[in-house]
Amino acid sequence: MGRVPWVVGVSGASGTPYAAAVLRGLLDAGEDVDLIVSRASRLTILDETGHPFRDAHAEEDLRRWLARGADGSPDAFDADPARVRHWSPGDLAAGPSSGSYPVKGMLVVPASTACVAGVALGLSKDLLQRAAGVTLKERRPLVVAVRETPLNGQTLRHLVTLDEAGAVVLPASPAFYAGARHIQDLVDFVAGRVLDAAGVPHELYRRWEGELGRDSSRGAGGTGRGGTGPMP
Repeated sequence: MGRVPWVVGVSGASGTPYAAAVLRGLLDAGEDVDLIVSRASRLTILDETGHPFRDAHAEEDLRRWLARGADGSPDAFDADPARVRHWSPGDLAAGPSSGSYPVKGMLVVPASTACVAGVALGLSKDLLQRAAGVTLKERRPLVVAVRETPLNGQTLRHLVTLDEAGAVVLPASPAFYAGARHIQDLVDFVAGRVLDAAGVPHELYRRWEGELGRDSSRGAGGTGRGGTGPMP
């Protein structure tokens, strides 16, 4: 079998730096990626980065997005999106819409409550929701990085439905024991936990080793990041 990518779906919730960090982590690990950027998420990307994401200029816009640090630095990372294939969210005939299309699994990051509801209810209103539904029915790994607070009862029930269907529900909640000293460290922690759930190796954060009060040498500009790490 040839190319077998991870599908990454980006919904309209705030948290596009999480998506960029996950994409960089997958590329660092040598993974191929199929990318679905929902229509709603394009407004969020524009608001959080100041730049658009357009189907006709997907490679150019993705390269700029991946280069941007969580603090807004425009050239914080050097990432090559050559292994990324972009699918329009309205293309319901795209590869990831079918169970016979080979993929390793799907990561939805960030996942809005509307996206969570659509997947839990099987609405398939766009390619992102359809691909997530296909992932579940094919019993492939699905990680849903929900980014919303507070959560009402209806959303909690939808998340339980996804959990019972086999998805990993992963709230975008950064931890502080890894010695975060920069906003990028907090973003990378969440991205790293998404990759952990998918079984993709990475060096995005310092792991807990059972030692209280351990000081981290990672600061702004980090260590522990791979080839797409912050540029000097």
